[in-house]
Amino acid sequence: MAKVNENYQKLPGSYLFAEIGRRSAKYAAEHPDAKMIKMGIGDVTRPLAPVVIEAMHKAVDDMSTVEGFHGYGPEQGYDFLRNAIVEHDFKARGVDIEPDEVFVSDGAKSDCGNIGDILSVDNKIAVCDPVYPVYVDTNAMAGRAGDWDPEKEEWSNIHYMPTTAENGFCPAIPEETVDVIYLCSPNNPTGTVLNRDQLKAWVDYANAHESIIMFDAAYERFITEEGIPHSIFEIEGAKTCAIEFRSFSKTAGFTGARCGYTVVPKELVRQGQSLNAMWLRRQTTKFNGASYIIERGAEAVYTPEGDKQIEETLDYYRANARVIKEGLEAAGFTVYGAVNSPYVWCKTPEGMGSWEFFDKLLTEANIITTPGAGFGPSGEGYIRLTAFGDADATKEAIERIKKLDL
Repeated sequence: MAKVNENYQKLPGSYLFAEIGRRSAKYAAEHPDAKMIKMGIGDVTRPLAPVVIEAMHKAVDDMSTVEGFHGYGPEQGYDFLRNAIVEHDFKARGVDIEPDEVFVSDGAKSDCGNIGDILSVDNKIAVCDPVYPVYVDTNAMAGRAGDWDPEKEEWSNIHYMPTTAENGFCPAIPEETVDVIYLCSPNNPTGTVLNRDQLKAWVDYANAHESIIMFDAAYERFITEEGIPHSIFEIEGAKTCAIEFRSFSKTAGFTGARCGYTVVPKELVRQGQSLNAMWLRRQTTKFNGASYIIERGAEAVYTPEGDKQIEETLDYYRANARVIKEGLEAAGFTVYGAVNSPYVWCKTPEGMGSWEFFDKLLTEANIITTPGAGFGPSGEGYIRLTAFGDADATKEAIERIKKLDL
């Protein structure tokens, strides 16, 4: 008899955003006249930049000729995109990354989950709490998380690092040794950032204990404050202890096109093994490369016109974030994030749980949010709202919330 991966049986409930979709769809079906406003899942709503569309159209035309046709591409990504990434995302910020340390993929979510393929199941995992569920769930699926404790709502082999208002949204360096550390800045879901000194402390810890930092920089383009690192590799010593994930989804609207990349430095070595070589081996075996058409579109992001057009779209979302933050604050809510992020982290009314507040907003204001409890134990008592919606709908949503009896 074929045996299944028993770790899946340990997973509690369904994936967070699947549960949000289920509840929202059920309510919408029962109330067809309700005018729903989506502020839950972090999906963009503005169209791709014209220069990106133009580049993709040209790439489609390439595929129509014998001379321009592209079949299987390089699993690591085409050189034209990897070179552009290195030049604009790293060298422009004084960071020395080489093209063969960049691996283009179909998105940061995939890479965050797949990176575990090159790690032992015996590693002790550390995550910020609250945290993007993919970090935890994929380690649980692989058998690294241990057993699920329904009372604590924690996994036995995962070290949860409270990342809350009480500690300035900076997780404390653990007293115990942890092997793999997931950091996200700007943070999903809190919308807060880690400064240079805070990141340096983590880099020093990781190098001292031969740990690995998994640094999710999917939202780095939203950073507006001076002095905040956009990459872990801006920190001295990071190339010997960190892997970085980047995404075109939120910064350039590729949620429906799918493109991202991961940086694995050649200096990162554990147990005598190069993780760059290991990831290359994994990708060439399990991945056939991102689409030529999509990669040409991603390349256009780095042109002067692409940069200008994408910045205009980002400003649109930044304005939405300000509307949400300022509107909720005016209504008496305590909120965080929004300044360097498309996410607003809002404290629920006194005595109200995050799923309870989610249901209230859904049923009484027809607004879809994300309950903080879905991001981990320390997320209880909060909801996350995204700034990726339509500007008029965002303003309408805030007005609806202001009218609620809370």
